[in-house]
Amino acid sequence: MNTTQLRKIGVPDHAVVAAIQAIQEIKASENGRDVNVKTLLGELVAEPTNFVDHEFCGKLARLLIEEPVSPKRETPAEYRTWGDDIDPGAHAQMRTACYLPMAHGAALMPDAHIGYGLPIGGVLALENAVAPYAVGVDIACRMKLSVLDVPPAELATNFERFRHAIEAGTRFGVGSTHEKPQDHAVLDADWNITRITREHKDKARKQLGTSGSGNHFVEFGQLTLDKRDDELGLDAGTYTALLSHSGSRGPGAAVCDTYSRMAQARLPRGCEEFGRLAWLSLDSEAGQEYWAAMNLMGDFAAANHDVIHRLVSKKLGGRIIAGVENHHNFAWKEVHFGKELIVHRKGATPAGKGVLGVIPGSMADPAFIVRGKGVPESYLSASHGAGRVMSRTKAREQFNFSNVRKELAAKGVRVISAGSDEVPGVYKNILDVMAAQADLVEAIARFDPKIVKMSDDGKAED
Repeated sequence: MNTTQLRKIGVPDHAVVAAIQAIQEIKASENGRDVNVKTLLGELVAEPTNFVDHEFCGKLARLLIEEPVSPKRETPAEYRTWGDDIDPGAHAQMRTACYLPMAHGAALMPDAHIGYGLPIGGVLALENAVAPYAVGVDIACRMKLSVLDVPPAELATNFERFRHAIEAGTRFGVGSTHEKPQDHAVLDADWNITRITREHKDKARKQLGTSGSGNHFVEFGQLTLDKRDDELGLDAGTYTALLSHSGSRGPGAAVCDTYSRMAQARLPRGCEEFGRLAWLSLDSEAGQEYWAAMNLMGDFAAANHDVIHRLVSKKLGGRIIAGVENHHNFAWKEVHFGKELIVHRKGATPAGKGVLGVIPGSMADPAFIVRGKGVPESYLSASHGAGRVMSRTKAREQFNFSNVRKELAAKGVRVISAGSDEVPGVYKNILDVMAAQADLVEAIARFDPKIVKMSDDGKAED
């Protein structure tokens, strides 16, 4: 049996050498060929006390029994909540996360709802450790807004021009790719930093500039500024803007899957309940590999949006004159309360003092360019959107997309394509969410969607 197989049956890293020695001694013994080693080791891992006197496995059994237990905290780390319309399940997930041995603190944003491991809209600060599922499957899922030099009046009078620009500039759907692979400097980066990034570089090249599935979108809309903003370099007024939401596509999902499985296989005794909250120490080789891969996926996701905006604006015949962008599924090394911490924002927008970000609503509701106020208790964070109020399955049962599309058209929103699991009714009211976090961010501009495209394949790829 190799190391991977041993880990799968529950042999922890520190006991792998002893397990291999035991296997070698068993095979070299007189009746070694008759022993099912996999079954034997599985029983030993489950009940090591039954094997302390075993001729070949006693050392391994004693090592497992003597393994230092890394129990959850006796009392959970503290977390603060913004907003009161939050699923109890999200609170339960956050309470569990706050029992992690290295948890420093956390925060729950007003768009929070149940996720895998950590709730969406959850912020988790750990000491010297990273939890892949607390970053998310879609590593570096992010927002990008570009302001264009195209008159906003054309949004209502020249639908076909905008529709063509989106459909020619990006691709939607699970596994979507451009017919002609795009180019970007990110492909010149070192993709050999880990095996998984090396193996997925070709997929990254093919998917560069695509939007995928799930809740990802590309849309045109009207941006309104009530007063001049020097940082944006824009005067008060209305503008045409392009807004996109997507992440690191297939390569990012592969990185998450690989290192989350590693983390779960290494959970110490006493921490089995954490499951998808499993972590990797940044002192470990696996932790360093994940950190490097995560940051590369961040660069890839940013490049993905860069290509989308370049292609779509070119097809439209417009010039980009200003912009804002940010990750909202990522982990950062930051100093909070005097300590360097790994701050996981899973569906949360960085909101340090003066930091710009974009928080979207739904295809019928506004998005906002925001400026962070730097509230310490939120770990300098804010919501990443409005937040779902129902599952995709329930949404498909409850809503007829054709009817919703007609209702949106009557309100001046043209939907090129989407699914019933992404209609406005599946989201919280973004105005309520913004009101609940008025102490975290200041809204400096409002984006009202006018022409929207999402995947209509009904799958939640990211």
